[in-house]
Amino acid sequence: MRYYILRKVLLLTILGLGLGLQATEPRNLSWLKTEIVAYVDTGAYMTDLKAAVAPAKAYMLERVARREPGERLAVVLDIDETALSNFPHMRAFDFGYLPVEWDAWVARGEAPAIAPVREFFLAARALGVDVIFITGRRERDRPGTEKNLRAEGFGDYAALWFKPDSAQITTEQFKTETRKKIQAAGHVIIANVGDQESDLAGGFAERAFKLPAPFYETK
Repeated sequence: MRYYILRKVLLLTILGLGLGLQATEPRNLSWLKTEIVAYVDTGAYMTDLKAAVAPAKAYMLERVARREPGERLAVVLDIDETALSNFPHMRAFDFGYLPVEWDAWVARGEAPAIAPVREFFLAARALGVDVIFITGRRERDRPGTEKNLRAEGFGDYAALWFKPDSAQITTEQFKTETRKKIQAAGHVIIANVGDQESDLAGGFAERAFKLPAPFYETK
């Protein structure tokens, strides 16, 4: 489930009132949206993305240099706001979440690549490191997602894991359990890259690298 800006502001306000805390006026929602758009349009977001990806690439290079014979090295990538950007969709709907429109966006497969992560992906493949995607998207989203990944230069992946359509577990639980399965099958996950804490928590990776996440949070 996605928690966009409006939901987050409302939740914090309601929580404060429910706990009997003195309510303070939250920051104006229109200004928050304006700040986020400016963060992207000025290039600051891209600068922060590059800075976040750089140590992941540096560690991958160092780890590959000391790879043991027979080791099957892999990196794990999230999809939304990690490999692919949904900012055009969010901007078009004023950062609101409309399930029907979101499903249509995913099905069309039009999300642009996040360039520094695509460069990391290509570097991994050039080094013989497998790339495995683990996404909180549901299995029903597979056709549009596969189409999108291929179109944006991410087609050479080793595996693509989706949350089952009927799954009731959190994204964090799903991703942790999936990384555990990947390791049990023989891969050594040297880097786990995502924009949400739920992408990275739970272990089963040598290193975790977090990208900036200004748009929403997932559970």
